[in-house]
Amino acid sequence: MRLSGRQFARYSRHLLMDDIGVDGQDRLLNSHILIVGMGGLGCPAALYLAAAGIGRMTVCDADVVADSNLHRQILYRQGDVGEFKVDCAKRALQEVNADLVVQAYAQSVSAEILDGDYQLVLDCTDNLAARGLLNRHCRASRLPLVSASAIGWEGQLLAFDFVRQQSPCFNCSITQSKPEAATELAEDCSSAGVLGPVLGVMGSLQATTAIAMILGYFQQHGELQRYDGKSGRWMNVTLSTNPNCQLCCGSKVDV
Repeated sequence: MRLSGRQFARYSRHLLMDDIGVDGQDRLLNSHILIVGMGGLGCPAALYLAAAGIGRMTVCDADVVADSNLHRQILYRQGDVGEFKVDCAKRALQEVNADLVVQAYAQSVSAEILDGDYQLVLDCTDNLAARGLLNRHCRASRLPLVSASAIGWEGQLLAFDFVRQQSPCFNCSITQSKPEAATELAEDCSSAGVLGPVLGVMGSLQATTAIAMILGYFQQHGELQRYDGKSGRWMNVTLSTNPNCQLCCGSKVDV
C-alpha cells in the first residue's frame, strides 16, 4: 500500500521513528485485528489501534451500552445507552479514522468469527470460557494473542506470540501467576468493581503490545505483567509451561 499525502501527515510521528517508518506504517495499514470484548479494555485498545493506522478491525461483543459502563468504556456516550456496543464502537472508531474498515458482530465470540484472516487477536473479555476458547484457537492456529484483565486497582496482561513459540499458553498462567489467580480471572467488575483508569492503562498496553507484535519487536512470550494502580507499581513474572496443561503437555485438564 502506498501512503497518500494525507496519511503522511497523519502518521508523521510514526514515520519519524527509525523502527517504524514508512515500511512499518504500511504493515500496520495492512493488518487485520480481532478484538473480542468491547468493554473497559476493548474501548481504549481499539481507540489507540484505530488512531495508529490499523487497516482492518473486527469487533465482537453481545452486550448493549448501559449507564454503568460509562465510567470506564470511553468510546460510548450517554446517548448510546441501549444500543449494541459494537455498533456504537464502529461509528466512533470510524470517526477517529475514516480509512479504518470495521466489521462488527453483536454476538459472543464463536468458531465462525474466529475463522478470519487476522494477524492478531486481542482478548478484552471478562469471561473465562471465552478466554479458554481464544487460547485454544490462537495456539492451534499459531496466531498472536494479547490478553488483559482488571479488577479493583489491579490489572494484568499476558501476551503470546504463537507464530514463533507454542508454550507456555494462557492456561499455563492460571496456576502460576499466584494462588488466587484463577479466582480473580473468574470475577468481573460487575461483582468486584474496578477503577476506570486502570482499564485504560491495560487497554493501552494491549494496543502497544499488539503494535510491537505486528512490527516484529515483541519478545515477552508468556510474561505476566501485573499493575497495582494504588501503589503505582509493576511486577513482571516469566511463566513456564505447566506440566498439567492439556494443550502444552497433553494431560487431561480442561482449558
